[in-house]
Amino acid sequence: MPIEISFELNYEQVTLEVEAKELLVDMLRERLGLTGTKMACGTGDCGACTIIIDGEAVRSCILLAASVNKKTLLTIEGLGGVKNVHPLQQAFVDAGAVQCGYCTPGMIMSAKALLDKNPNPTEAEIKEALAGNLCRCTGYLKIIQAVQMAIKSLS
Repeated sequence: MPIEISFELNYEQVTLEVEAKELLVDMLRERLGLTGTKMACGTGDCGACTIIIDGEAVRSCILLAASVNKKTLLTIEGLGGVKNVHPLQQAFVDAGAVQCGYCTPGMIMSAKALLDKNPNPTEAEIKEALAGNLCRCTGYLKIIQAVQMAIKSLS
């Protein structure tokens, strides 16, 4: 039986019906067309599906869509796009932290959640915030450098 939910998504109010067992990542990708949020492991281990809910970086592949009722969601599409690139997105490009790009949205969203709480984190704090995001291409050094570059441009 469908459940009606209302939430803020990328600064816009959304109301829709979801199935009781519908995953948040599926709702975002398949029903709302927000494909920047990636589905990879399906177990919350890789971080490719990371979005921000009420200021916290969360794995959307292990959350039910119904759980976001009355919450505020931010996906990579709401962070910035071609015409309004966010400093974190630009820093990832400038640092060469984007290779295949599959993990990039989740990495950026985890970094955004960190910087919203702590605008000047140490390298150790950056590493801790990104620990749940896996990347098979970059080796992480450029990703950490990208976050450090973004800190400078955001301050």
